[in-house]
Amino acid sequence: MQYQIRQQVIEPIRPTFTPLINRYGGRSATRYEEGSVDIQATENFHYRPLWDPQHELYDPNYSVLRLSDPYSFTDPRQLYYAPYVTSRAQLHDAFLKTLDYINKRDLLARLPQDWHAALAEVILPLRHYECAAELVSVNGGRFAYGTTIEQCLSYAAFDRIGLAQNLSRIGIALGGNSDELLISAKTAWMEDADLQGLRRLAEELIVEKDWAIATYVLDLTDQLIFPLLTGNLDEAALLAGAGSYSLLAQHFGTWYVDQRKWVDALLAAWLADPEHGSGNAAVLAGAAQRWLPKVRDAVGAFASAVDRRVDVGARAAVADLTKAAEEKLTTSGIEVTA
Repeated sequence: MQYQIRQQVIEPIRPTFTPLINRYGGRSATRYEEGSVDIQATENFHYRPLWDPQHELYDPNYSVLRLSDPYSFTDPRQLYYAPYVTSRAQLHDAFLKTLDYINKRDLLARLPQDWHAALAEVILPLRHYECAAELVSVNGGRFAYGTTIEQCLSYAAFDRIGLAQNLSRIGIALGGNSDELLISAKTAWMEDADLQGLRRLAEELIVEKDWAIATYVLDLTDQLIFPLLTGNLDEAALLAGAGSYSLLAQHFGTWYVDQRKWVDALLAAWLADPEHGSGNAAVLAGAAQRWLPKVRDAVGAFASAVDRRVDVGARAAVADLTKAAEEKLTTSGIEVTA
């Protein structure tokens, strides 16, 4: 008896799941789409929340910012769980390699005294800002409607606690492998007059009921803080012999560039929505009108604290960054009056 082994291709009956066929037609869906699009629970909820009986458990009305189709927004990075974990593991490993390099050469101990003070007394307390940002993102992940939006916010929450942990690692290394500087950083966050504006802003965003407004204002704050830390201070550190700060700051800058991709895409989706776009623009303009002065003052006071340690023109840089943020809003179609 002879056997002949042959290859047989079995064509699938359908290219993907029914909701994606209904949305995209007969084409094959990507893994991102299969794990993200049209999987938000929409019916057959058992009960309304006892703490908010006006809303369903998953309800688009948790925010005044609306999309007629929640899935008109998709993550430009196409991140679902597996590629997210892979990419963040790579970022984490890169940061640890840099920190290990700095520790082996004792570069933090060689920082100029003024830069050591700036890092320990002003920048290190930002670990608490990042913890607040995590809570804002977690809240968004819970109440956002549409899995593509919820995913971005949930991943951002993990990112923000990761940034806080990286700042903590820097503080431990800066303090000679002790937590002394972390303790003093918390005291500064709670008591330093120059940081109370930023602390108040962070705490107000934590309790903001509208997840989308909180996410939007957090991003306005990020637009002042991260370019200041990874741009203006980075360049000043290189010129002042504080190269170890620059080596560490690059990792925060890499994350911020990635963060901007989905935040800008979500903002564009809100503004371009055929049904709610004009209303969204008005809401965003009102939020910017209310919150941007608070953001400017809070980050400006933080920058003044930096300038008192290392006179690098941080306060002036915040003014320029605020102007750039306002121009970006105007270009996007969000009018903010002076």
